[in-house]
Amino acid sequence: MSEILSLAAANLLSPMILSFVLGLAAALARSDLTVPEAVAKGMSLYLLFAIGFKGGAAVAAHGVDGRLIAALLAGVVLSAALPLVAYALIRAITRLGPTDAAAVAAHYGSISIVTFVTASSVLQAQGIAAEGYMVAVAAAMEAPAILTALWLANRAGAERDNDPDLWREIAFNGSIVLLVGSFLIGLATGETGLAKIDAFIVAPFQGVLCLFLLDMGLVAGRGLKGARGVLGGGTLAFGLLMPLIGAGFGLATALLLGLSPGGVALLMVLCASASYIAVPAAMRVALPAANPALSLTLALGITFPFNLTLGIPLYIALAQTLTGA
Repeated sequence: MSEILSLAAANLLSPMILSFVLGLAAALARSDLTVPEAVAKGMSLYLLFAIGFKGGAAVAAHGVDGRLIAALLAGVVLSAALPLVAYALIRAITRLGPTDAAAVAAHYGSISIVTFVTASSVLQAQGIAAEGYMVAVAAAMEAPAILTALWLANRAGAERDNDPDLWREIAFNGSIVLLVGSFLIGLATGETGLAKIDAFIVAPFQGVLCLFLLDMGLVAGRGLKGARGVLGGGTLAFGLLMPLIGAGFGLATALLLGLSPGGVALLMVLCASASYIAVPAAMRVALPAANPALSLTLALGITFPFNLTLGIPLYIALAQTLTGA
């Protein structure tokens, strides 16, 4: 245990995570520090393109094999199954109705691509290798959770909207389109294509991520300040417990798949994270009666900071310890 804690402490002291802590502290201290919205949007587009392209180039170098296909299938199954666990847990420890519980469950079955990108960068800074195709697993884990949540809502008799535009909104969500599209470009062009734009998507990546996480810290801190009337003790406990439960499922699955230490850590991160981009948009259409402030505050105000400050270092330390790296 002491070895895990020491590894976690070492991984915690990274520029990316400390940049997030700075933004969080600034917001809670009511500083007027801000990042212009257009700049934040540009940074998110850059990060998605860079991580997708590098993942595609890594797969091109690695080749498509059974392990890649197994990881993709495992990601889909995990994304579909985790909302069942989240729904049961939040119904057990809170008084939320089926509609709100199903909406929250969808967020915790899907993934946070920013958390994934941050974990990837921490791994790279620590010199820990990970399978390049994990970015494809991340993309595959975006939507299945939404289907499970809608099934849960329908089973409980909750009010839902059958708007046909829902599926188009899910499939063509901007983050998914850019991540998958850049992955395919990297897959098609391979290491040759990566070499051509190396100076654009490799060297500046860590610095851009630091600034982006500074902004995310500001957003999370301001969300926490306004969360007093939204969160109760049970929902707060859920926001801290569910990432650990999800990470446990990811750990067991990754070990069964025989992933590298970095791959184990990334699958844990994917299962522990909660969506605050794609799923809120889908729930707004599919479950209009659900309270969006509740789900967003939990995902962005509680689970996201927990994962960035404590979760990622802990998941990496566990992955290194249990794989003998």
